[in-house]
Amino acid sequence: MEYDHFNVDIEHKIARVAFNRTEKSNALNMDAWLEMRSIFETLSETAEVRVIILSGEGKHFCAGIDLELLMSIDQLRAISDQDQRSEKAKEFILTLQQAVTSIEKCSKPVIAAVHNGCIGGGVDIVAACDLRYCTKDAYFCIKEIDLAMVADLGTLQRLPKIISHSIVAEMAYTGKNVFGPEAKEIHLVNECFDTEELLHEGVMKIAKTIAEKSPISIRGTKNVLRHSKDHSVKDGLEYIAEWNSTMLFSDDMAEVFEAMKEKRKPDFKD
Repeated sequence: MEYDHFNVDIEHKIARVAFNRTEKSNALNMDAWLEMRSIFETLSETAEVRVIILSGEGKHFCAGIDLELLMSIDQLRAISDQDQRSEKAKEFILTLQQAVTSIEKCSKPVIAAVHNGCIGGGVDIVAACDLRYCTKDAYFCIKEIDLAMVADLGTLQRLPKIISHSIVAEMAYTGKNVFGPEAKEIHLVNECFDTEELLHEGVMKIAKTIAEKSPISIRGTKNVLRHSKDHSVKDGLEYIAEWNSTMLFSDDMAEVFEAMKEKRKPDFKD
């Protein structure tokens, strides 16, 4: 799979997606944002892919929005009609939001493997991932406040459902760096590794474990977890009852029972 701003490969049911704008610290221009959306929408429909690892090439994981792209928005000041100016600005924001949301909506679990800088839009991106792991020298920063902006791509909506609201507030108000060990302490990441090599080894181990499970059940679990974020327990229980009323009779469950009889590992179809 060839892309201009990402490296993408698929092996053993695992897709590895890596930001590849190393000369820009993996900051994303408009083409890269659109490409990211295309990648995750494609992988969501790719049967052979069961789990996705998102990482960054080079020195940093992701430096968020390319400043040149951000500065280009200033050209909207030239539009004299305020309604038209606001409409164009909203269109721009929604385009980038949709790129981030494509990760959350992807039917396959997405694992973020973060090293060094995860800045601004990078935090929006990892907040949309299912699992997050990092190195001890990784740092997370809601940088928008230092640009006289309010973060608008999902950080302020998703992070409070992952970590304490007051910790999100402190990060958002101050723009402070949260390094790997603290990120683990506040449950922003699942685990913090000493080196980048150990990070990738650990993340690959998790990905392989997920890839061995029933792909139907993994996709269903992500779907139900996503639903639970925005619904009550009562609504969630009704949702899973409806879901499992049909999915309990999958070929994957039949394969599990057959494998148990034959004392072997189940072999699931893509």
